[in-house]
Amino acid sequence: MSTPRHASIELGQDCEVTLIPGGQKMTLRAGEHLVVVQALGGSFTVQIDGGHLARISSEDTNAIGLDNEPMREDPPSSGPFELERVIDQLKTVYDPEIPINVVDLGLIYACDAHLLTDGSHRVEIKMSMTAPGCGMGDVLKDDARSRVQTVPGVSEVDVELVWEPPWDQSRLSDAARLELGLY
Repeated sequence: MSTPRHASIELGQDCEVTLIPGGQKMTLRAGEHLVVVQALGGSFTVQIDGGHLARISSEDTNAIGLDNEPMREDPPSSGPFELERVIDQLKTVYDPEIPINVVDLGLIYACDAHLLTDGSHRVEIKMSMTAPGCGMGDVLKDDARSRVQTVPGVSEVDVELVWEPPWDQSRLSDAARLELGLY
């Protein structure tokens, strides 16, 4: 079934969600009604009773009985390490409130690869959030780590949240500006 955005759906089973923007965990019960407002990067952002937003991870999407939009093509399972593949994987991580990936949002401040003695690579990422009080930092950090870990030649991934310099709209890519109507 395709994703009916802004349609009310009934939760088919209990489901753990993460409240946005605070990052608190909560369990929604089977039978509750919610509205899908975003389906990107393998997860859903839904509006729950009271108007609050919550994120349903890709592991729990069966609770709402919907298929998520397809993610970008999976990286090859073998081949030489390429930093471009790391960036491509980071582009599959989406802000749960803004329908833009973390690269185009300008949340990735640095992404460096270091060759290890065994020939594999350690990728170090410095990442920020759009606001210092955003409780979704750990969620997006985990998403980034798990996606980058799938890149051939990557054996270690370290994602650090940084707050300096503070994020602002000047960090948005042209594509993000167009998507958000900021031109």
